[in-house]
Amino acid sequence: MNVADTIGRTPLVQLQNVVGEIEATVAAKLEYFNPGGSIKDRAALAMITAAEDDGKLKPGGTLVEATSGNTGYAVAMLAAARGYRAIIVCNETLPEEKQAVLRAYGATVVFVPADSEMDSPDHYLNTAMRIANESDNAVFCNQSFNPANPAIHYRTTGPEIWEQTEGRVTALVATAGTGGTISGVGKYLKEQNPDIAVVIADPKGSIYKEYVESGNIAEPSVYLVEAAGQNESFIPDAFDPDVVDRVVAVSDADSFAMARRLAREEGIFCGISSGTSVKAALSVAKDMGADDFVVAIVPDAGDRYLTRLYSDDWLRDNVPDLEGI
Repeated sequence: MNVADTIGRTPLVQLQNVVGEIEATVAAKLEYFNPGGSIKDRAALAMITAAEDDGKLKPGGTLVEATSGNTGYAVAMLAAARGYRAIIVCNETLPEEKQAVLRAYGATVVFVPADSEMDSPDHYLNTAMRIANESDNAVFCNQSFNPANPAIHYRTTGPEIWEQTEGRVTALVATAGTGGTISGVGKYLKEQNPDIAVVIADPKGSIYKEYVESGNIAEPSVYLVEAAGQNESFIPDAFDPDVVDRVVAVSDADSFAMARRLAREEGIFCGISSGTSVKAALSVAKDMGADDFVVAIVPDAGDRYLTRLYSDDWLRDNVPDLEGI
């Protein structure tokens, strides 16, 4: 067995304390049990394997990815395990603890200006593509536009949820970054039961809500939730809006508060977007009955958010409407 063999088959646990008087079962799919600490391990493995199978990536090659953190961790981890070099392109605002993890895996970190526009050569996607094109035996994973991303969730995450709930799941709630998770899992579950509700938990300011509801690509607003939503004016190819039934917008304050509650009241040490997902799941579940089963995806662990989500001082300065710090 190698580290890639431990990806997937993550636990599904029923929430006990944050649900209040809700009658429906609400459970969290704990993706931080993956070896790289997030759901992105699945997509990274799928993209790398596809590149190997297609002959695009040969022994000793280089993996390039543009990412805000989790996919970079996963690519760097698997590159180390398989003998590849990893180059991770990210915005200059990436927190130091995330930079440290990438370098611990041996990855090269390339920074680009956070305000680079899509048509700029300095944009993180364009920079990653240029690096891959200029390097020998290199592949740009390109998670937002790689079909292997949603496909792996169709093949693994969706079936796991169906099996773990014994087919009783009535609603799936997940954030959408690239859109790969919600699209792949949603497609699989709806093939098993078309009545299952597929719901995006979207940070307020992200463009997914308006896009799903109207088809318009809006200008995003600034929000603080990391690794969720779309904060640029484009829709990734990995996202399939046809499988989505509803989008629930969640504020920064509610996302941060719920993530901290999950740690303190459920023992689930998770990231900010997990708070977004669970907060939306509770909103969905409050109108359901005892026979309903709501599954919320918890994408990553809390250790990569120590200086933000779990820093009282940072929260007081940046999320002034968050109560109970």
